[in-house]
Amino acid sequence: MKFSVSGLLLLLSSFQVYALSDSTPVPGGIYVAPLDNVDSQTQVLYRDRRVAIDQENGQAYAVIGIPLSTKPGKSVFEIRRTNQAPEKKRFVVKKKTYKAQYLTIKNKRKVNPSKQDLNRIYAESRRKKKAKSTWSDTPVHMQFIVPVEGRISSIFGLRRFFNNQPRRPHSGLDIAAPEGTPVKAIESGRVIDTGNFFFSGNMIYIDHGQGIISLYAHLHRIDVKPGDEIKKGQIIGLVGMTGRVTGPHLHLGLFANQTLVDPLLVLPPLQDELAHSEVKH
Repeated sequence: MKFSVSGLLLLLSSFQVYALSDSTPVPGGIYVAPLDNVDSQTQVLYRDRRVAIDQENGQAYAVIGIPLSTKPGKSVFEIRRTNQAPEKKRFVVKKKTYKAQYLTIKNKRKVNPSKQDLNRIYAESRRKKKAKSTWSDTPVHMQFIVPVEGRISSIFGLRRFFNNQPRRPHSGLDIAAPEGTPVKAIESGRVIDTGNFFFSGNMIYIDHGQGIISLYAHLHRIDVKPGDEIKKGQIIGLVGMTGRVTGPHLHLGLFANQTLVDPLLVLPPLQDELAHSEVKH
């Protein structure tokens, strides 16, 4: 089992399960640090943000999300244990170059929003920030499943151009599937927020504990509400094409310590991989 992928998956199976293992310390990646002498009061911080501590086969690991904007080089995290001086640990962030993706958006307001649209977008950004900042002390489990069977149409980190205009890199994994295809929760958790957002369309945030949060965007229908306790594999909505899209698909996002990371790094092993130089819907 690895935190790595050599190409693009053509078909995803929703019945495989993944377990925490190796690191991929690149911008947008995850650094997994083995920990010792961990108790219920132990905390790990990276860039002043608390980090999830996962347990697997009796071993504790810090699961550190690395921002996509991080420059290659040395990075530091801190371990705080009861009645001990903080311990600083170092690791090296390696360079990774992400490819470009060019998309044509028919609804031009989704590329160049009006003033009224911008007011909505600013309000939604505060709501999104609150959702991703959620922290619960619930033990985290990262044996994720794939949320929907389909074809990967866009991978994490792509430098995006909408109607030839540069925009922020792609912050999640897009899985193309027919509208109405059931979407499953990748792990158990609690629904933080749901709603319709200007760019993301119908979207769900689920808290899996200790800052590990998944989001599901562009849904046709939302079948859960804030506060609901969700079981892994439970159907939470249907694939749609709401928000800024070029076709029906699920956008899956994953946060670790308030940082969006590549979902492919923690999904089950891939099948039928095929390398591409450019990805399109």
